[in-house]
Amino acid sequence: MPRAAAPGWDDELMPRTTTEQLLLGEWACLGILYQGPNHGFAIASRLKPDGDIGRVWSLSRPLTYRSLDQLTLRGHIHPIGEERGIAGGNRTILAATRQGRAALRKWVATPVAHLRDLRSELLLKLVIAEQCGIDVLPMLERQRQRVASIAEALDAKTAEAEPDDVTLWRNESSEMALRFIGKAESLVRGRGS
Repeated sequence: MPRAAAPGWDDELMPRTTTEQLLLGEWACLGILYQGPNHGFAIASRLKPDGDIGRVWSLSRPLTYRSLDQLTLRGHIHPIGEERGIAGGNRTILAATRQGRAALRKWVATPVAHLRDLRSELLLKLVIAEQCGIDVLPMLERQRQRVASIAEALDAKTAEAEPDDVTLWRNESSEMALRFIGKAESLVRGRGS
């Protein structure tokens, strides 16, 4: 028996395949390299909890290097040279490939599938898009429509019967998400002027 689709779910919008899907830490690393070549230590510094990307999604240094290895295996990044490290040894300079750059643009342009992922995934997309100069207004418009359809389905479910804790949480989360997306759209429009 096929699984019932969640309210607002669209398999065409965000296919879930393990061979294509990257983890958020991998997207964060790819977003940093989209901006220009860099080495792992510098990328790890930006992913510390107080880093510009790390304040949204942080990774330890070992997880950063693991993410870089995965991106290399998938053909999204490649080494382009070396430079002398501060503490000795050489640092490998990495850059995003054409395939990696295209994958990042596609990921940023795709609305987040689940309400529960908005805080982490949507915020990471917005921060990376701003730093990379990628227009996210069309994605935000589709994200607002997606969340609005989820909110409508939740409202209908709430009207049918007394809501449980989970439905109430999802309902309130969808309303907050709609407010945030509206403000994010205004912020993006303001940057464009």
